[in-house]
Amino acid sequence: GYVRSLREESVKKCRILKESFEPPTLLTAALTHISFYILMFLGYLSQTLFPPKIVKEKNRDGYPSLFDRFASFYSRYVYRRIRDCWNYPICSVPGNEVVLKDRVTNDNGWTFEFVGSKTKCLNLASYNYLGFAENSGPCAEAAIDSIYKYGVTTGGTRQQYGTCDLHVELEKLTAEFLGVEDAITFGMGFATNALNIPALLTPGCLVISDEKNHASLILGIRLPGATVRVFKHNDVKHLEQILRENIYNGQPNQPQGEYKPWKKILIVVEGIYSMEGTIVRLPEIIALKKKYKAYLYLDEAHSIGAMGKHGRGIVDYFGCDPKDIDILMGTFTKSFGSAGGYIAGSKELITFLRQNSFASKHAWAMAPPVAAQIIAVLKILMGRDGTNEGQKRIETLARNTRYFRQRLEQMSIIIHGNEDSPVVPILVYLYSKIAAMVRMLIKEKIATVGVGYPATPLMEGRIRICLSAAHTKEQLDYALQVIEKVADELGLKYSRKPINPNPVEYDKIKVYEE
Repeated sequence: GYVRSLREESVKKCRILKESFEPPTLLTAALTHISFYILMFLGYLSQTLFPPKIVKEKNRDGYPSLFDRFASFYSRYVYRRIRDCWNYPICSVPGNEVVLKDRVTNDNGWTFEFVGSKTKCLNLASYNYLGFAENSGPCAEAAIDSIYKYGVTTGGTRQQYGTCDLHVELEKLTAEFLGVEDAITFGMGFATNALNIPALLTPGCLVISDEKNHASLILGIRLPGATVRVFKHNDVKHLEQILRENIYNGQPNQPQGEYKPWKKILIVVEGIYSMEGTIVRLPEIIALKKKYKAYLYLDEAHSIGAMGKHGRGIVDYFGCDPKDIDILMGTFTKSFGSAGGYIAGSKELITFLRQNSFASKHAWAMAPPVAAQIIAVLKILMGRDGTNEGQKRIETLARNTRYFRQRLEQMSIIIHGNEDSPVVPILVYLYSKIAAMVRMLIKEKIATVGVGYPATPLMEGRIRICLSAAHTKEQLDYALQVIEKVADELGLKYSRKPINPNPVEYDKIKVYEE
């Protein structure tokens, strides 16, 4: 069927995961391919008749090309036609609403000009899961106060006089929040993966990576020269097959008849996959990791704060022991309304990273106001501000997510991912419909993100909705009303699943029950 239910036996109370991956009809698939090929044909025709006035490479015999020819063509003749749907400049805090700077293009997307006006939109595009992207309130005040005490930077790396007491407090609080021995923080989320994974791997190590992993993970995995194997997205059986085969065969390129085991095996997965809206099958992967004596690296960039009864991510969501994950990674950019990232785990691991991490050695330390914002959010989530504001936001996000997803399914719109994931991909398939939907929603003062090839497979063009605890029910109802209107006009009601006729009552949606 269209819904896959997975029973997890490693938690005291079984959690049934409901994830939907309804495929398009054959007609939709055919039209998607045909429309894309027409777009490509028109692009090549335009390039032939009107050659672009660009710099051409000369005297490059024996050298690889500086530019990928297809990427350059695609950017100029395909993406340019719908470029107005992306990279909108904003001039406000990206909260439940966002202010866009209006712009026009007079040359079919080559250049844009600002017209001087602004448009306030309902924000369904930002990773503001818990609604802490605010320019007022206790978190903003804590960030402002820290500037007067510490300035905007400590002026160095963590190993060279860049550490202040805010960094020490943040790392202690992060480790306590996650339930592990220690943690180390960094000023950039992407670099947390890209500059720390190379310190943990060497040639002779095996990395088994989910095919949908983020670019920062892929970069970090490639840099140290380890052997990489990729398993199908969230497919535990395929992961086990790769583990068995590679443990049996050992390291490649050995003398005939000689067996050399791997130095270490690292499984790399994410908590929530930000393009798919899926949730990692963590209990099963932990069981495999223990069975085959591998290590587990879990990227909780999109799940920390946003998932679990206490906001502690996918580990909390499944009720797993955080000590079963060897390397816990997350970012402070999404749920915390700040910047940077962390790696948490055993005292031994974090001490090693403090001494050997490229980010710790060479990257500028996290700015004090950024750290102060995160500390203030952590204290709210842990209830140390004397209120239940943190728990209220966690539950509101969970309720908003289930309400929004259930209402979309009643409209016969195909959505992918887990029922509890605040990332909601709406499948529109055709390139032209991605652009049309983004433009129509902006006219209705709703800001969203359109995603198409090559960021997604050709057959999976989508509008990605990101929900927040800051969204009110009235705002969600308005967005749903507009989305249904647009879906009728563009013909986006592709789903063939039976529709639940019962009305979805927001206040009766149950979340995180014992």
